[in-house]
Amino acid sequence: MAFTASDVKDLREKTGCGMMDCKKALTEADGDMDKAIEILREKGMAKAVKKSGRIAAEGLVDIVVEGGVGAMIEVNSETDFVAKNEEFVTMVKDFAKQVITNNPADVEALLASTIQGATVKDILTEKIAKIGENMNVRRFARFEGNVVDYIHMGGKIGVMVKVEADLSNTGAVTAAKDAAMQIAAMNPLYMDKSVVPAEDVEKEKNIILAQIKEDPKMANKPENILEKMVDGKINKFFEENCLLQQKFVKDDKVSVEKYLAANGVKLIDYVRFEKGEGLEKKEDDFAAEVASMAK
Repeated sequence: MAFTASDVKDLREKTGCGMMDCKKALTEADGDMDKAIEILREKGMAKAVKKSGRIAAEGLVDIVVEGGVGAMIEVNSETDFVAKNEEFVTMVKDFAKQVITNNPADVEALLASTIQGATVKDILTEKIAKIGENMNVRRFARFEGNVVDYIHMGGKIGVMVKVEADLSNTGAVTAAKDAAMQIAAMNPLYMDKSVVPAEDVEKEKNIILAQIKEDPKMANKPENILEKMVDGKINKFFEENCLLQQKFVKDDKVSVEKYLAANGVKLIDYVRFEKGEGLEKKEDDFAAEVASMAK
């Protein structure tokens, strides 16, 4: 089957591959467009395998809330530049929508799910081949119910909160959004002091007591006074590390819990993703790279 220059151009637009690659694929496929696309996908997947060992610690955190369901996802890339690529941004949002629609059990299930006939894994692989960087879906979270979201610095940090509230009320939405912003900024270890494990509280008490006993001024203090001091410092620990006990950043005269209650909001759950947290980051010597390209 013969093919024309227009066919090559059409194949390039469909796949994002180079002109010569498209011409070779059409030649190999004897002009069959679908077969040529399959050949390029196979070659693209081979290219993607070569890139799979490279560190992907940049990328994007995005959130989609639709029909009473919220999904937050982190997709990593090698560079921040690619994370701003329009195709990459659209792909991440499509993956988040897939989490809403399919409710996958884990990342592996998400990758195996299909969008318009192609698996998420295949879509990701094709994008790796086209853009030329390693990428991976790292994690996602999904809430059903009253969900309010907050994205910080264009996808560096994402927070989703699930609340009991009337979200037709502007004040309630603002309060829930404020809580999400506080979570983004303060990154609390716990939602409420009631969920702090007993062993963590005991460990903190022992540390505080040891610190007090190291102070010569406290040597002769009665045991009951020392206990009150420990309790006071434990409360301070809760205030610093538990979201609902934290001082509200916009008004430190009230706690987050009291602020939310005053606006008719009860916090049920939350999740916070920070792009690349815990991942090894690639250290680039940009000047050396430019110099090597100039040689």
